[in-house]
Parts: sequence; structure tokens; C-alpha cells
Amino acid sequence: MGVFTGVFAGGMAATNWPFDSSSLLRANRATTLFGNCGYIRRNCVVDGDTFWIKGEKVRIANIDAPETPGSDRCKYLRTGKNPSWCDFERGLKARDTLRKFLSNGQVVISRQGKDQYGRTLATVSVDGKDAGKHLVHQGVARSWQN
Repeated sequence: MGVFTGVFAGGMAATNWPFDSSSLLRANRATTLFGNCGYIRRNCVVDGDTFWIKGEKVRIANIDAPETPGSDRCKYLRTGKNPSWCDFERGLKARDTLRKFLSNGQVVISRQGKDQYGRTLATVSVDGKDAGKHLVHQGVARSWQN
């Protein structure tokens, strides 16, 4: 372990701190940090099966996650072949699980086209681990029912 001298963003004073070069190598694997979506829709998670990355809205293929509070689907689409899954507590857990998963490595998107809402429909993986399978395994999503 060596000592690294750096300047904080914004031009604040330089500081010394212990520096482990192996952590730098892990950090350089193109990790994108995701937040929860608000007004700004860039690198954020909408719910347990939809997120934005670099201006593109992506819907994870082959899974369904519960809706989050305020979802129009829970107001209007409770019937049909695949009715809304309106378990808001589980919906928030699914959103948070997806956010943490996506922020944990290099995101790879395998696009399959667009869905009926214009979102990119894709399988998604992080460092080779499938996002949909991870969410189903965690109990916060289910396989898509056609």
C-alpha cells in the first residue's frame, strides 16, 4: 500500500491517504453508478425491471417486477393476460435490488428490439451475471407470463 496525493473535485485542498492500487484496478472496470429515477433520467432505476442508462430506457426481458408507488398500471391495468403486480413494498425492494446490482460492475445490454412503450427490450448482465435471473432468485421479480 502506498500513499496517494490528490485534489478533491472543485479545487479543494490536497490531501494524503492510504492508497491500495488493487482497488484502483477494480474501480476501472467501467462501473456506472445508478440512483433512483427522479426528474433526471440518466443512469437511474425506475423500478425492478426498468432503468435508464446514458439516455436510453431499458426494460429487462423475460421478467416482471412489482410496480412502485404511483404506478399508473396499478390504477388502470389490474385485469388482462398479465395484470399489474401492485405489491408496493416488494416493488421498492425490487427497485433497490436492481439499482445495487447494476452499480456493481460493467453493465452489458443485449438488445432485442423495442417494446410497445418504446423502451429497449433487452437481457442485461453485470460482470457476466444475468440481471433477470438475479432478481428472480432474490424473490423480487418473477418470470414473465405471456
